Amino acid sequence: MSGWAWAGTVTVLGVVAVLALWAWGRARWEGLTRELEARLLAARQQPRVTRYREAELAGLPPPVQRYFRAVLRDGQPIVTGATLQHSGSFNLGETADRWVPFTSRQRVVTRRPGFVWDARMPMAPGLTVHVHDAYVDGEGLLRPALLGLFALTELRGGGDIAFGELMRFVAEAAWYPTALLPSQGMRWAPVDDHTARATLTDGPITLTLTFTFDAEGLVTTVRADARGRTVGGRVVPTPWEGRWSDYRWHGGLRVPMQGEVAWLLPAGPRPYWRGTIMSLQYEWAR
Repeated sequence: MSGWAWAGTVTVLGVVAVLALWAWGRARWEGLTRELEARLLAARQQPRVTRYREAELAGLPPPVQRYFRAVLRDGQPIVTGATLQHSGSFNLGETADRWVPFTSRQRVVTRRPGFVWDARMPMAPGLTVHVHDAYVDGEGLLRPALLGLFALTELRGGGDIAFGELMRFVAEAAWYPTALLPSQGMRWAPVDDHTARATLTDGPITLTLTFTFDAEGLVTTVRADARGRTVGGRVVPTPWEGRWSDYRWHGGLRVPMQGEVAWLLPAGPRPYWRGTIMSLQYEWAR
């Protein structure tokens, strides 16, 4: 066989090997995603009430009352679950910006609170990093893997990782706003006419986030005094904020279609996630 023929054969075999590896990684990752979602559904609980009534707003801080009146309709069913699809960009740089695109699918259950975020980030032609970010049955998980096969890191368990993931669930609840109602376990405390604090307890974890509302009563920011940020291999508690915008009526709820998440550093905000809702489906209490 000539040198050209050998080279062609090697090239074909290499392409076949890459395609096989890609297919194996995708199948394995989809299996892991199904396992996480099965655990999420197994931990699911029935909501405390099945319909929202304006009467439960009595005694809540004024900006919180305005918020619920702006995004809900009296008598509508409680959201028990949601499936979201996003597109956007993620900043992988610790000191210098390095934005990469992503697409993702997120499955949410409102009681017991939990979610599974399944994202794909193309790093180079044929090279994709798959990411699981999740809070399932009281356990947090962050798992990125090249091609869905080769783990880049894995953080999972209780403690700080679970705390940070439950924080994400609460911060994103503007997408499934009935989860913020007192009847669903959220406790509200006043700060001022445009700000209030929300506290949620799940198992051994209790966390509090500060919500800011605009003149229409809509949530614009959700802020935490500290969330674990990885810097040089160490986890450093850092102020953190989510920003929500482009509110629209969807499925009978008024929810934001765009968001940005940032670390609040001494030099100023450092965004690391920017996303747009591409599709959103709800499940309702019966």
